[in-house]
Amino acid sequence: MSKLLSFLYPITKKIQSEFSGTLEITWHNGKKHLDTKNANYSYGSLQRILKFGLDHIDVNRVNSVLLLGLGGGSVVETLRQDFSYSKDITAVDIDPTIIEIAKNEFKLKEDEYLKIVCADALDFMQINSTQFDLIIIDLFIDTEVPKAFLGIPFWKDVLKASSTNGAILFNASLAKSKSNALIKVIEFLKSRMYHTEVFEKVNATNTLILSKGL
Repeated sequence: MSKLLSFLYPITKKIQSEFSGTLEITWHNGKKHLDTKNANYSYGSLQRILKFGLDHIDVNRVNSVLLLGLGGGSVVETLRQDFSYSKDITAVDIDPTIIEIAKNEFKLKEDEYLKIVCADALDFMQINSTQFDLIIIDLFIDTEVPKAFLGIPFWKDVLKASSTNGAILFNASLAKSKSNALIKVIEFLKSRMYHTEVFEKVNATNTLILSKGL
């Protein structure tokens, strides 16, 4: 019923999260979105932004994906449906409320090819010993990337987790201009990776960084 009524007017349900504040699950024109007060978390502009980045990666060569920041799981849907990716995905999110929303509202199901870990991505990367062909980093609290994920120690851990020919896709900023911390991340990646591209104002909003190994 909500889906049908949403063609007439948006229908929103609000859920409180310890980490993300007020989350909004909204039906609009027959589609369900997950948002905060100021940003889309899943199944809206965010999905289009990350699909833009994935279009620049040869997903056929990817055998394992690490997703830091699950949201409602729209990136998983994009990989599965738009890129026919059927191999391993490990998704990490600090927020148990977000994980429950992904499972209950967006029908995301763990199986032999999808593992969901409730953990701080910073802690996860410090103890991780697995390498991945593709690492997608989408770590926002509302409109901001927490400072720790713009620190070089985190990015050293990311590079350790990237396979030799791996790719890293970073949804880096909603800001109109790059911060000094983000500029240092870009410089670090350019010094360590074979090829690093910076895409400005993707979907008229976000900065995406794509780095590829040798």
